[in-house]
Amino acid sequence: MTLAGLPARGAFCAARRLLQAGLIFTVLTAAPQSAHSFELFGWKPFGSSEENSEAVPDPISYEPELTVSNDNERIATELRDASLLMQQKDRPPSGEAGLLARALSDRERLIAQLYAIGRYGGTVEIMLAGIPLETALEQSDLPEARPVSVIILVDPGPVFTFADISISSRGSDLSTDPAFWGLSPGEVAASDEILKAESRMVSVLRGRGYPKAKIAERRITADHSTNSLAVTLIADAGPKARFGAVSVSGTKVTDPAFVVQQAMLPEGELYSPEDLARTRKRLNDLGIFSSVRLVEGDIEGPDGTMPITIEVTERKRHVIGAGASWSSTEGFGVESYWRRRNLFGRGELLSIEGSVGRLGNESLESLEYSARIAFEKPGVFGPLTSFSTSLGARQENPDAYLSRTITYDAYLNRQFTDQLKGRAGAEVFYANEEDVFGDSDYLLVGLPADLTFDNRDNLLNPSKGVFAAFFAEPAYDTLNANAMGFVKGTVSSYYALDESKRFILAGKVTAGSIFAPSVEAVPASRRYIAGGGGSIRGYAYRNVGPRVDGEVTGGRSLIELSGEVRVRMTETIGVVGFVDAGNAYENSFPDFSEGLKVGVGAGLRYFTPIGPLRIDAAIPLDPGPGDPDFALYVGLSQAF
Repeated sequence: MTLAGLPARGAFCAARRLLQAGLIFTVLTAAPQSAHSFELFGWKPFGSSEENSEAVPDPISYEPELTVSNDNERIATELRDASLLMQQKDRPPSGEAGLLARALSDRERLIAQLYAIGRYGGTVEIMLAGIPLETALEQSDLPEARPVSVIILVDPGPVFTFADISISSRGSDLSTDPAFWGLSPGEVAASDEILKAESRMVSVLRGRGYPKAKIAERRITADHSTNSLAVTLIADAGPKARFGAVSVSGTKVTDPAFVVQQAMLPEGELYSPEDLARTRKRLNDLGIFSSVRLVEGDIEGPDGTMPITIEVTERKRHVIGAGASWSSTEGFGVESYWRRRNLFGRGELLSIEGSVGRLGNESLESLEYSARIAFEKPGVFGPLTSFSTSLGARQENPDAYLSRTITYDAYLNRQFTDQLKGRAGAEVFYANEEDVFGDSDYLLVGLPADLTFDNRDNLLNPSKGVFAAFFAEPAYDTLNANAMGFVKGTVSSYYALDESKRFILAGKVTAGSIFAPSVEAVPASRRYIAGGGGSIRGYAYRNVGPRVDGEVTGGRSLIELSGEVRVRMTETIGVVGFVDAGNAYENSFPDFSEGLKVGVGAGLRYFTPIGPLRIDAAIPLDPGPGDPDFALYVGLSQAF
């Protein structure tokens, strides 16, 4: 790499300047990231990395100050964010040698940041206790005054623009048009854009079956007389390859043959990064590995086969978890689970789950509770099919009814694509229920099936994509000789209004129908009743729907609509405005004999490493009997 005409920086020799220039792209891509521990409103339940680290020997305190000569606050902010001296001022280095090493590293990082914004003629001077960094390095001694004064003076210099740009390749043709790779003469010569162009070139070649593709030559020349940058990039495709034998390392409990089966790497087929990405996702989705690494071997033989080694690290097999939620209408709820991963060494999962709800709103005997034991086995009919079964008991106690149920189900699950999955199975459902119609028993035998599409970019805090789910179940009540069918669908979508994804529109539509002789023929817990968190916020929990003698009975059809405007104010704080509407109806299709119930509200979001903490306040615009004047909801993740 050539970078001509750079001004002198202190006492640095020409050889060191060229070395800095040659390494600057490596510095940009290898910049360390700060570590974070989980913190919730100042509480660190697992402790911080700083608290658990060993004490620094002979710590030396210092006070840093960074000044930009042209008073450009945007540049100053970017440099402060890149500066170790500024970002780690509360973490004293070890002795004077540690401070000098941090300052020397900082100068390289700041120069790299200037290059990243297209400023190749800038200077960075660092003074330690009034002594230039070069002098301090020579004498290795600083005055004894503490904290040490650290002054960083930056002259950004002029903005450079791209001049001549040459793109070429060996072994496979690539477009020679610089604009195709995001580089255009006259544009700001940001080094990040060069790195992105190189990455795109290599990615295209790898996508064509060249796993060893690389940038063979990079020539960059800065002309300080014209403030321009000439760029020459030459890519080398290397040999074409096909997937060879697949081996596994790192397993202790897991059967290696099972890992190879689930990997689904097509041995003998043309190398494809997309196949590797899908393999990595499939193995991660098993939930039994904490890390998955696919190591590409050497290309061998006349057919160009390349062996792949799957290196895995197994997760702990026993897991205990807990969660909690609260709303002013539904009370406090807690849930916990115990899981045993990789039960027999082929990804099996055994779960025992329990929950208690409406704490604080009901007497002990009238609480809502559930218990469930579930088993799942992946790879039963090939790597994309799994079997799951569960047995659960539940008591529900909304104002409309009291329900005690026992459910057993078994499903075959199929992953059709990365975004589309479905399942079909059988279910036995027993219920003893008390509602406005009296005390009734039901025993349903059904064949449930559902289909789910999900291409959201984040499950807990999506900014784009669509989630859609469709459920259907024909069932027969053997105790009362009634046939019935259940159908329900929901679609939610997300759209970011700006590139930084600070303004997001979110919407959800849910609709359902039950085909049965009458409302009374359907178990109360299976009827459609709206209201509460996850439905129409502001209204009482399961308190919106058809009534008999003033008591909610539930209906055979449902419609729910929700819209939110989500605004991220800072990196950790966001606000939300929302409108929910919906209702349940007696007939199998909504007849809108009663208008939609509408709730409006606003919420606060606190973004944590595991998802946004949600606090919503909602007001019902058309409250009915039992509905509050307003309602509060607290939970983790967005409302939908």
